[in-house]
Amino acid sequence: MGAPSLLSRLPTWVKVLLTFSFLYLFLLGIGTLGGSFKAMGAGYTEELLGGATGPLVSLFIGILATTLVQSSSTTTSMVVALVASGQVGYSAGIYMVMGANVGTTVTNTLVSIGHMRQTAEYQRAFAAATVHDFFNLIVLVILFPLEVYTGFLDKMAGWSAHAFQDIGGTKLANPIKAITKPIIEGIQKFCDSVAGWLGDTLSTEWFGNGSGIMLAIGVAMTFLGLIMLVKVLKSIMLEKLENLFDRVIFKSAARGLFFGFILTVLVQSSSITTSIAVPLVGAGILTIHQVMPYTMGANIGTTITALIASLAALAAADIADPAAYTKAFLGLELAFHHVIFNVVGVAIVWWIRWIPIRMAQAFSTIAMRNKLIPLVYIIVVFYAIPFLIVFFGR
Repeated sequence: MGAPSLLSRLPTWVKVLLTFSFLYLFLLGIGTLGGSFKAMGAGYTEELLGGATGPLVSLFIGILATTLVQSSSTTTSMVVALVASGQVGYSAGIYMVMGANVGTTVTNTLVSIGHMRQTAEYQRAFAAATVHDFFNLIVLVILFPLEVYTGFLDKMAGWSAHAFQDIGGTKLANPIKAITKPIIEGIQKFCDSVAGWLGDTLSTEWFGNGSGIMLAIGVAMTFLGLIMLVKVLKSIMLEKLENLFDRVIFKSAARGLFFGFILTVLVQSSSITTSIAVPLVGAGILTIHQVMPYTMGANIGTTITALIASLAALAAADIADPAAYTKAFLGLELAFHHVIFNVVGVAIVWWIRWIPIRMAQAFSTIAMRNKLIPLVYIIVVFYAIPFLIVFFGR
């Protein structure tokens, strides 16, 4: 046997400290990636959301907008605001929000690529990431045509909005954002300064606002944090961690669902919640069967941000101004539509969740034949196809 590695010789308390440090770096990386995408695509996204022409195009506008800003919460909040202001029709907003559900899965699929060097880890991580894709795809295939032809989700959303219209909302605290935002803002300022200096030095405006530099830094931090997090998790009492997850957090499917919901409500981002699970599956600590209910819970939890914001907006609306109040009410109705869409989707797939699991496992096996397949999949499915449909559909 070879000499023990430096990591294996470290005290447990140091490993625990390293675990949280690399987790923080990983979260910073995800936040920086999101910030860079927002900087590159913010203006285009706002213009994109305002150009819906029908259910299918609106759906793919939601997908494309979310892949650009890397956050379904951001997209849905923007759509709710645009509907409430009258810039986007309520019907178009419904399908944009459906699309946001699909677009948000791109983040954890990108995260899984960080395992590319280790084939077994890569296959497990990619399956854990894409099970979210296939879950949302199944829900969309079932509910999208039903909503187009029957409008039953819209009716349920209307009933719910009327029942809750007198309940005011508030702003949720976001602990992840609180601990990462100052650093991410510092990185953005640094990247803007570097871009400005390079632009002045080379007499070109090609470097823009530094979003490209920020993207590179975000990718580096995400992958470094991911790689080191997996290494530390493997060395720090792996069996005890497995016991913790098996006996406490993921003891049952229902408990996994609840934990995914609560964690997503707390951090207000299903991208973060599901991305955290990907390296755990890659390291062999969790299985895809345990992560599936957790992912479903995250899908429901991500709807809470826009719902609370719309309740607050309605509470602040002037009842004496019927037009403004009606628009605010439509925003609340749209937020409830998002909640009901995700809850009904979970209720349908819960009993057949083996289907997206099998689909993800089969796709991960195919993807391992050539490790570039996941990259092609991300580019084609999340960017090229939505862009072409939106471009030609409009």
